[in-house]
Amino acid sequence: MQGPPPGDWHYELITPDLYQAERIRQTYYSGRTPFQDVVVMEGAAFGRSLVLDGKTQSTEVDEFAYHEGLVHPSMIAHDGPRSVFVAGGGEGATIREVLKHNTVDRVVMVDIDRKVVELCREHLPNHHRNSFDDFRVELIHDDCLSYLESNAERFDVFIIDVPDPLEAGPAYLLYTQEFYSLLRERMNPHGMMVAQSGPTGPSFYEQCFSAVANTVSSVFPVVALSETFVPSFGSTWGFVIGSLGPDPAELTVEEVDRRLPERVVGELRYFDGTTLKGMVSVPKYLRTSVAGEQRIITRDNPLFVV
Repeated sequence: MQGPPPGDWHYELITPDLYQAERIRQTYYSGRTPFQDVVVMEGAAFGRSLVLDGKTQSTEVDEFAYHEGLVHPSMIAHDGPRSVFVAGGGEGATIREVLKHNTVDRVVMVDIDRKVVELCREHLPNHHRNSFDDFRVELIHDDCLSYLESNAERFDVFIIDVPDPLEAGPAYLLYTQEFYSLLRERMNPHGMMVAQSGPTGPSFYEQCFSAVANTVSSVFPVVALSETFVPSFGSTWGFVIGSLGPDPAELTVEEVDRRLPERVVGELRYFDGTTLKGMVSVPKYLRTSVAGEQRIITRDNPLFVV
């Protein structure tokens, strides 16, 4: 059997039975912070990438599909978000998309890993596009849960952009019923939240998507499921929205396309009304899995799937 072509390769375990590989053109950083293993590299297929604990977080070629899909459904469904809280999002691309909304006058981004943010500032300029320097952004390096527990400020939209809760690491606490209940307490009227919720492909969705969706449903009266295809992740990828007011799934194509030019400044390469309609039209196996899911993630009942 012929082996891989010569050169350095990044190998990523998509499932225990599936690898994805990309030729490495250049490695900008490879090491460990106090919180996680970090690689910032340039690949031949996906361009500059951030990899944490062996898992690709975003790549230069397709990050726009992930970040626009994460941010804009809840932002455009809200009547006019002024204050936004972002958990994680070290590349700066999440706040980049938030800042495109002209209603926003305050963004608080809390990422525990200062070193990752510094590396992304230096090596991923096409991700953040100087969004860290926007006067509306307050960047805080702290544990997100501790920060919210000790601060009573309220927000219109919460965006949770942290690694999957696949092991008992610090991120899993940001997927629990207790954490979502805290977000609800910190929301302004008609507030919304969205969490990146892991892969949704037929072979992958049971890793965490169904449990996250069921947990959000235990806290919020309105829940919307959505997904987008991210090639560098090797799967479609899911987002779960919890709301005290609007439901993005109820927006018409025409209403989204009317709001976008009124409220969004800057180019959108992925998101519009037609895209949103497709995102929230998740396939039957996802709807069925969520409807039948009994698992609720709590502090004492974390999700252990590898």
